[in-house]
Amino acid sequence: MQSILDVQRAAFLAELPATIESRRDRLKRAIAMLIGNQQRFCDALCDDFGHRSQEQSLLTDIAASIAPLRHALKHLDRWSRPEKKPVLFPLGLLGGRAWVEYQPKGVVGIIAPWNFPVNLVMSPLAGVLAAGNRAMVKTSEFTPRVAALFEELGARYFDASEVAFVSGAADVGKAFAALRFDHLLFTGATGIGRHILHAAADHLTPVTLELGGKSPVILGRSADIARATERVVIGKLLNAGQICLAPDYLLVPADREEEAVAGLQAAASAQYPTLLANPDYTAIINDRHHERLTGWIEDARAKGAEVIVVNPANEDFAASNSRKLPLHIIRGATDAMTVMQEEIFGPILPIRTYDTIDDAIAEVNRRDRPLALYHFGTDEAERRRVLDRTISGGVTLDDVVFHVSQEELPFGGIGPSGMGAYHGEAGFRTFSHARSIYRQPKIDVARLAGLKPPYGAATRRSIAKQIKG
Repeated sequence: MQSILDVQRAAFLAELPATIESRRDRLKRAIAMLIGNQQRFCDALCDDFGHRSQEQSLLTDIAASIAPLRHALKHLDRWSRPEKKPVLFPLGLLGGRAWVEYQPKGVVGIIAPWNFPVNLVMSPLAGVLAAGNRAMVKTSEFTPRVAALFEELGARYFDASEVAFVSGAADVGKAFAALRFDHLLFTGATGIGRHILHAAADHLTPVTLELGGKSPVILGRSADIARATERVVIGKLLNAGQICLAPDYLLVPADREEEAVAGLQAAASAQYPTLLANPDYTAIINDRHHERLTGWIEDARAKGAEVIVVNPANEDFAASNSRKLPLHIIRGATDAMTVMQEEIFGPILPIRTYDTIDDAIAEVNRRDRPLALYHFGTDEAERRRVLDRTISGGVTLDDVVFHVSQEELPFGGIGPSGMGAYHGEAGFRTFSHARSIYRQPKIDVARLAGLKPPYGAATRRSIAKQIKG
């Protein structure tokens, strides 16, 4: 890996300045790689998961990767344009000029997760390549077929000095994070993010962390419960809940809990009338995560929760060798239960009730700041209070997850849910160095401003003016 990094850095320095034409060419090749091999990517995803909906893979990993690459192509000229900045009086009148130029940083490392192992490689690459950087990508060991396909296709569409893919287990990931990158992007669990930050600190490598946490859904009293629960279910069961932005727990007015539970059951049954043989429903990634989720369900049940399994066809999951898991609604969820302590990352939805909107806000605020927050309702005063009194990485109103698909909205967390952001122009800025440039006029500014020794009356006038304002 060190030799790849050395080759990429040497090639980067030799190329400077990275032309718009070269950046466009790399973005176009990235798009061609996805379009020309979409079926192979879908097959690899299905193999790695045990089963994954082809339509879902096309939506969330292929189309959702092409969109940011095309967006970058479309807006690259505007993003890369130098920005004029005002000059302090009276230097502007005297001929002083200031501007910002956006330079590529160099070699960017990307550590990708397993849940969307194509999209969470290619979407960051849109900003990385648009900014003129080279990239090294560490793929997830939990999706080895996708990783192998990236290594094969990456070598076909890119020279190793431009984009390189490496795979391996945790030891490889640890060594990768410790390399002297010019920027490092990690997407994954908060606990691992802490280790990434420690590893990058040795080289003072700038880091963007896209983590997760417990993203709440607040159903306001004015919410259309049937519509809201249908949309919550769509987001919760996409990829079987294995999404950093998935609704993690539901906050509902106490007098509307029965209605919300019924809405969730009806929506899940309508969307997935069967599960085991349903090609639309994705499996849990591996046995370890399946055992983790089933253990958390039993923990909740043992601690007094009512566990509602949404299994409309009454299928026998215990007799199946698949890792599919139906939606489990946890009523009476308490802080003593693991499902209310950890990010769930699966088809389990705890419900907690509240009496006033301030109670719901307090419930959100006593936990770590989440990656996302969702609110449903028509009461604009209530909505404004939720937005003003909570802090989260992003927000979708009257739906879930959708803010991530808006390319011009920065995507990122805050605190334990992440640091920094990318997507669209924000991604271009993240992976660029904003270089400040000032040009001094020919006139002797130092003498006029009293900056040139020996100091005298001009110096005192300058100081007095600045202090007085």
